Parts: sequence; structure tokens; C-alpha cells
Amino acid sequence: MAHPDTDRRPPQPKHATPAYRPGPLDRLPDAAPEMTGDPRLDWTRAAAHLAAAHALPAAMGDSDRAAVQRSCRAVRTRFLAAHAQSVYDELTDGRRRHLRLDELAYAAAERYPGLAPTREQIAADRARDQAGKHGWELDQGILFWAMFGAPEAGRHLLRAMLRPTRAATELAAEFAGSGKAELATVTLERRDGVGHITVRNERFLNAEDDAVVGDLETAVDLALLDDGVQVGVLRGGAMTHPRYAGRRVFNAGINLTHLYQGKISFLDFLLRREVGYLGKIVRGLDLPDAPYGHEKPWIGAVDTFAIGGGMQITLVLDWVVATDDAYFSLPAMREGIIPGAANLRLHRVLGTRHSRQAMFGDRRIEAAGPDGPLVCDEVVTPAGMDAAVDQAAARLRGPAAVANRRMLRLAEEPLDLFREYMSGYALEQSRLLYSPELIANLERMWIGRARRSA
Repeated sequence: MAHPDTDRRPPQPKHATPAYRPGPLDRLPDAAPEMTGDPRLDWTRAAAHLAAAHALPAAMGDSDRAAVQRSCRAVRTRFLAAHAQSVYDELTDGRRRHLRLDELAYAAAERYPGLAPTREQIAADRARDQAGKHGWELDQGILFWAMFGAPEAGRHLLRAMLRPTRAATELAAEFAGSGKAELATVTLERRDGVGHITVRNERFLNAEDDAVVGDLETAVDLALLDDGVQVGVLRGGAMTHPRYAGRRVFNAGINLTHLYQGKISFLDFLLRREVGYLGKIVRGLDLPDAPYGHEKPWIGAVDTFAIGGGMQITLVLDWVVATDDAYFSLPAMREGIIPGAANLRLHRVLGTRHSRQAMFGDRRIEAAGPDGPLVCDEVVTPAGMDAAVDQAAARLRGPAAVANRRMLRLAEEPLDLFREYMSGYALEQSRLLYSPELIANLERMWIGRARRSA
């Protein structure tokens, strides 16, 4: 016998099309408003979309939330593509103020609500591991893609990042008197006109994280500011790790433990590293009395290995001395990230084919092997390292070395070339930082480490 409710229903087709149900996107203004060329009018339209998205109920499905995020990022991208220079000029008072990366990012968040994440949003995400973050740094990637991509804004921002840090200016007088600076993870000592910078992140084999990058920038600033330093040297300190106890290690790359824990910052590590201490090694400091940059030659003393970020550092140094048991490698592809500015610089050292093998094939280069001369200038025994560094420093003293390194840089890496690279890097690296591949790689690394220590 038929159910009475069924008898009252109208006949249904076998493959009825479900009725359309409005979703969160239907409550938002146009996600792709036409840019008029008027920054105020265009921001009014973009802000309306971003504000409406912010007002949506917090409880929505993952697919709806992702769709809203994509819509907002499309709006941010369109607005910044049209008006990055105008936004930058407003935030920097017509380029009269020199804002660092973080200062610029949070000034943008305050002046243009919704255009960039706030300091509070980023801080909240820092309390989560990488897999559990909301991904606000993706929007910082869009912001700096646009800022570096606008020629005048990008050049001004790069020069702003070449100014001495506040920490260095506060320590400069003390260092000038004592010749020593003890930072949390880095030490600097002036000896016979040479500024010896030593990384001492022993727990992590001198891997770099936010703290190390900050300390390295301070130390590089101090060495460049000090009139008694003519040449800088970068070296890793001796390890306490059982496998390398008592041995010096140059650099183990990015701190993967901190990356897994969500402690590696897009701004304060991935961007700051390239345009901060590495940028200052390449171009020197931007000072009022040094229109071409206040720079000095730099030597790298590579003990044991230079992995990932360690190999990236050697690409910006004027002379590299390595021990005969050392090796170089660039495993960023395996980790799931871009190896800083190595994509811009590595081919000048290895050539195009070998560069791809190093990046895509995780090729390891032995300092004492046949390809060693491509990545280092001298190979010595561990016992001979100190003497080799002293001899290299003696050769690199004087104005001729500075003038020649400046001319080499103008030929190899003009500022606009680097600026354009950083624009693309900001966008691509921010995406990779939240890619499923990176998260999966970190999970495998963490699980494998837990099993080995069990």
C-alpha cells in the first residue's frame, strides 16, 4: 500500500536537478570590480568586498571558507596590481620614511583594513604548528609581490632594508670599544681588522631560524659600521651534538623543527633573510654618506657542510674556504620550498645544467671532489683553516677589493634584477609555505625523527 505522503507528491523526474542554494559568495560584492585608476574609489570597492567577507558567519564548510578566501585574495591582488605604488607612497609619506618589512606590512593592515593581516592575526597563527595555521602569511605574500614589483616602491623598500637595524645602532659604540658582541645565537669579534662572525646554534647544527637571522643581521651591521673592520668572515661554531661533538659546522640550512612547529616566519625569516643580512653582505649598508653602499669584502669558512641555506650564503661571499671533508647541497626541492635567492645566483657558479641537478636532483658537491672548485676557492685541512682565512683576509683588504666587488655586482646582479626576483619569490614562497606537499614532508620528517629517537 502506498504511503499517503508519497501519493500527494507531484511526479519527480528520474534525474532531477537539485535546486540552487545560495552560498557565502552570493553575499559578497563583485569579486573582480573593474579598476578605475583612482586609488580611493578602487579601495572603496575592494574594502566593501573584504568587509562583507569578514562579516560572514564563522561557521561555514571548508569548501565555502576556501572559496571566500580565494575571492578576497583575488580582490587584494587586483587592487595591489593597480595601486601598489600609491599605497607604498602613502604608507611611507612619499618615500620619506624608511619602513622595514614588518613595519610596512602592519602599517598596510592598519591603513587598509583587510588588505593585509594584522599583527594580532599573525601572532595568533604563530601559536599553531604549520599544519594548523590559518594561512594569513599568504596575504603578506601578495602584498610584497606587489610592493617589490612596483619599481620605485621596490627599490625604496630594498634600500630601507639596507639601513642598519636599531639593535646594531644601539650596540655600535660598545662594539667599537670592546671589539666583541655576544648575541643569543651569534658572536662577533674584531681581530686585526677582521670581523669574525660565528654562528652558535649548537642544538640545531647551526641551522637558521628567526632568531639566528635576526642576530646575523645585527652582527653584519656591526661589522659594516665599524671602521676597524676591513673584512668580514662567516663561520660556524663547534657543536655539542653527539654526532659532531667538538667539530665546527658551517650551516645545516633552515631549522626544520621550527618550521614544523610553525615558528619560521614568512616576514622575519623567509623575506628578511634575503633582503636583510644577505642583502647587506651583497650590497653593504645604505647610509647617507655612502650613495653607492657602505660595503666590505666577505669570506666564508665552511667546515663539515653547507646545507641548503648554508650553500645559499656561500653564493654571496667573495671568497670561500672549505675543509677537505666538507660538502655542499641544496635540498630545498625535497623540503618543498624555494632555496632563497639561489635560483637567481646558482647558475653563475655551477652553470645551468648543474644548477638544475643541485635543485631538482639534490646533488651533493664534495669540496675535495672534481666539482669542488665550482663552489669554493680553496680546500684545506681542518687544521689549516685559520691560516687560510687569515691569508684570504690579507688579500681582500683595501679599496680596490671593494671597488671590484661593486663592479662585479653591477654586472651580475643589478638592483632591479634582484627586485623583480623578490617580487616573484614573495608570492611563490608564501604559497609553498602552506602547500600540502610541504606539510606532508614535515609530517614525514617529524614521524621519522620520533621513530629514530624511540
